[in-house]
Amino acid sequence: MWTIYRQTTASHVDHDLIEASYAQPQLRALFPFHSHRSLTFSRCTGFPYTHDVPVVTPVDGRYRVTWWKTRSPQGPADIGEADNPHDAVALVVAYLPPKCGLAVADTANDLDKSDST
Repeated sequence: MWTIYRQTTASHVDHDLIEASYAQPQLRALFPFHSHRSLTFSRCTGFPYTHDVPVVTPVDGRYRVTWWKTRSPQGPADIGEADNPHDAVALVVAYLPPKCGLAVADTANDLDKSDST
């Protein structure tokens, strides 16, 4: 997926954010996907994806970093905002879950089962 996002000309993809994320080995090891203009990362390559890694959404020239797993009734729980993609990516890396490594060819359901054993 990284190759696809890095080469796409789609207007909804923030190329600076993609490149800043790809430059971080911890994020490059994860499976990226776009949803509602947000860049999301998963610890697995199969759907359903994991939602335990922060999400980055470009908003009015800034970058909002949120949690999807611990969303509140008002929407995703905020971690913070950044003025540029590099600072947003640094926030994501700072909040990576324990045992976060190379994305596996599984689904979130399969990971949940293996995490509980």
